Amino acid sequence: MTTLKDKIKILLLENIHPFAIEKLKNEGFEVVSESASLPEEELLKVIHQFHVLGIRSKTNLSKNFIEKASHLLSIGAFCIGTNQIDLVAANKKGIPVFNAPYSNTRSVAEMVIAEMISLSRNLGDKNMQAHQGKWNKSATGCYEVRGKTLGIVGYGHIGSQLSVLAEALGLNVIYYDVVKKLPLGNAKPVRTIQELFKQADFVSLHVPETPQTKNMIGAEELANMKKGSFLINASRGTVIEIDALVEALKSRHLGGAAVDVFPVEPQSNSESFQSPLRGLSNVILTPHIGGSTEEAQEAIGREVADSFIKFIKNGSTRGAVNFPNVDLPAHNKTLRILNVHKNVPGVLKDINEIVASTGANISAQYLATDSEIGYIVMDLENAEAVETAERISKLKTNIKTRTV
Repeated sequence: MTTLKDKIKILLLENIHPFAIEKLKNEGFEVVSESASLPEEELLKVIHQFHVLGIRSKTNLSKNFIEKASHLLSIGAFCIGTNQIDLVAANKKGIPVFNAPYSNTRSVAEMVIAEMISLSRNLGDKNMQAHQGKWNKSATGCYEVRGKTLGIVGYGHIGSQLSVLAEALGLNVIYYDVVKKLPLGNAKPVRTIQELFKQADFVSLHVPETPQTKNMIGAEELANMKKGSFLINASRGTVIEIDALVEALKSRHLGGAAVDVFPVEPQSNSESFQSPLRGLSNVILTPHIGGSTEEAQEAIGREVADSFIKFIKNGSTRGAVNFPNVDLPAHNKTLRILNVHKNVPGVLKDINEIVASTGANISAQYLATDSEIGYIVMDLENAEAVETAERISKLKTNIKTRTV
């Protein structure tokens, strides 16, 4: 059982922004920061020293890892996606996972705008030719983006922001989403993704990684796109069948593509990048940098660090992607017991009997549940609080108990 006396130690991997490190240190936590990700075997050798783990997209936390590191209080994904973490396993072990779903929205949207213009003007190839000493001054195959149609697949935080920026440049915007979304500006929803492909001069993908989106863009979908149109993927590497995209580009059915995410990516900057897309004409390849701006990384660091602080010091789980959400007020002159338990009948009865038998006085109580677990928070005013917490932690239904 973790108590107030424990010194909270936090491990941050993958070059988390210094702002987050400083913020966490200022709260009295001990922070160790590493620039690279760690393979699971190496991470398991050191994780027992830490209470909290922060990662980005390259570190994979499997069910095996989470079951062996069940002492962790929390995990933070300093990015949008959380598919690199087994969220179900973390839930069952009472470990809330936090991310930063909004902080890099603008950065990704701006990069897509830049890529649209670059593809439409063949800037990637002409830049390379100029570096090689070739002077290819020609307007052939180069177009303005004004008046063209952008089709956005996935109208969430990034897709809708991109929509606004694109309209400001004079593009017509259509979008497709499996969930009904309120359009911004003059953007128009379409009924099917096929309808979007047939109309769009640019198609930009902004979908999560799910079984439904895996290889959602294959040979058939690419064939349905307008001849000479452009495909941009800054979402997830598994969304496009790469071999099919290569064929569509080689046949000139597509005018070009910009790809920021790949099915297999290097684990570090020292590792070689391999892809069948390398060397193709009018193809912009970037190393998963959609959200890699100083502004976005600082904002992500702030967002996830704030979630850590509120959870560790207060028990608040607002924003957790796999855990009952409770937004808790500050507690003064009380001991707060935080208990995660199996969501089965009789748990609250057992907890309340312990409280009654120890004579503890509850000044406030909060409860939230999901299908697997329950999360109960109790503020106790007297000395019996410590004994109460100890006895609750020994219940058969207990998953994790701590005091703050």
